[in-house]
Amino acid sequence: MPNRSLILSLAVGLVAGAAGAEGRPVLTVMSYDSFAAEWGPGPAIESAFESRCGCDLRLVSAGDAAALLARLRLEGARTEADVVVGLDTALTAEAAATGLFAPHGMAAGRFDLPVAFDDPLFVPFDWGWFAFVYDRTRTGAPPASFPELAASDLRIVIEDPRSSTPGLGLLLWVKSAWRDGAEGIWEGLADNILTVTKGWTEAYNLFLGGEADMVLSYTTSPAYHLIAEGDDSKAAAPFAGQTVRLAPPLVATESDLDVLIEAFGAVLGR
Repeated sequence: MPNRSLILSLAVGLVAGAAGAEGRPVLTVMSYDSFAAEWGPGPAIESAFESRCGCDLRLVSAGDAAALLARLRLEGARTEADVVVGLDTALTAEAAATGLFAPHGMAAGRFDLPVAFDDPLFVPFDWGWFAFVYDRTRTGAPPASFPELAASDLRIVIEDPRSSTPGLGLLLWVKSAWRDGAEGIWEGLADNILTVTKGWTEAYNLFLGGEADMVLSYTTSPAYHLIAEGDDSKAAAPFAGQTVRLAPPLVATESDLDVLIEAFGAVLGR
């Protein structure tokens, strides 16, 4: 798959936690907004894990992945997080440089991924391709490249690369696919961009509300609508050189909750 980079969702274990109700340990999991949302996977994982761990699992939402990492860097060793879920391969170097994360100790080669991945700190739990998603009831034949998109009158919503994983992924995607021509691509897209949002949730809600024709998201977004809502109207435009997102989950430091952190990482890394 030429011109594609992998983006992984990750989780990381951090500092010692507090005691919860009835003296049970509290495992604090910091994640991106859509993971912790009531329609995301977080609440179901929380319920299932608490039924077997003898602990309280507390989800803390911290925006998109880039904002999550910025918060961790700001808090440093004072962070309340024991586990971080949702960093990806575009952010792992910066995350590792904080010194907050310790080796996970899991065996390499146990994951079924479209690319090779072996990292002593980060464990993948999710992956997917970045894509522009559109509604087939509102948009006919979608553009199949950035030049075609730039030549159209379609309105798009994208995310800020400083605070959002998709936004950063788009920046890297354009640079990887177009190299010296990347600046020209951005100039061409300028009149298509309706707005740049802080995170994915805001952007996707604008798209769902009909304010934009396309939104920067993932190839898995149409699958969610189909499976969860029975809605087959959403589709991903078939752009060349799409960027794949790998989301790694767990990394641990010395903590009184090491056993719980390891168990939670094993669940996400399955």
